[in-house]
Amino acid sequence: MERKLAVIIMAAGKGTRMNNPDKAKVMFAVNGKPMVEHVVDLATRLDASRIVVIVGWQKQSVIDHLAQTHGSNVECVVQDPQLGTGHAVMQAEAALKNFDGDVLVLSGDVPMLSLETARALIALHRKTEAKATLLTAVLDDATGYGRILRNTDGGVLGIVEHKDATEEQRAIREINSGIYVFDAKLLFESLKHITPTNKQKEYYLTDVFHYFWLHQFTVSASIAANPVEIQGINTVAQLEAAQEAMRSNP
Repeated sequence: MERKLAVIIMAAGKGTRMNNPDKAKVMFAVNGKPMVEHVVDLATRLDASRIVVIVGWQKQSVIDHLAQTHGSNVECVVQDPQLGTGHAVMQAEAALKNFDGDVLVLSGDVPMLSLETARALIALHRKTEAKATLLTAVLDDATGYGRILRNTDGGVLGIVEHKDATEEQRAIREINSGIYVFDAKLLFESLKHITPTNKQKEYYLTDVFHYFWLHQFTVSASIAANPVEIQGINTVAQLEAAQEAMRSNP
């Protein structure tokens, strides 16, 4: 029997570069719908048995909108304060306490991810019997992005941030998108082992991979066919570019 799927959507961010501090970033519209609604629609089309949205900044507007559009199919969980992506996912643990299956982690500000790409990511995760699988993309210019390090059989053995990469590693064009599938139980176990040792004092979701590699669990990576799909929206210019991309590829 196919494993169950839960989806966690990170949607707590403030969007300081969107020129409207009174509005949750994920509520800015692309193609007539708030970004987060596109992402919840995707989760619904994937037949997810649970959809958990992590809300924070201007949370009530997100909660009210999703209640109107998706009703009881969506559970909203509050992240307050917002202490990074790892901390955001930690907030879903109680809601998914008895869930056994796979967890797809999406971002509420990445509205262009296609159903085909998401399905391919989940299919590879299950085919390779991985405990964690990353969605990646190959860019002409990967400057600034975390690079994917693979072993000879194609499994992922590391993610190195641009600033920490060697010249040889910087030549790698495959980058991390921030979209993942995990074994649910191992995801929440691994989150107990991450610490906020960075300058921002935040919990980074990428830090869970150290736990997976330490225990020699299989980590796979699926490459998105079109890098545009994985682009996050952080500025007004990126919002306008996403509008144009969606109009061109409805």
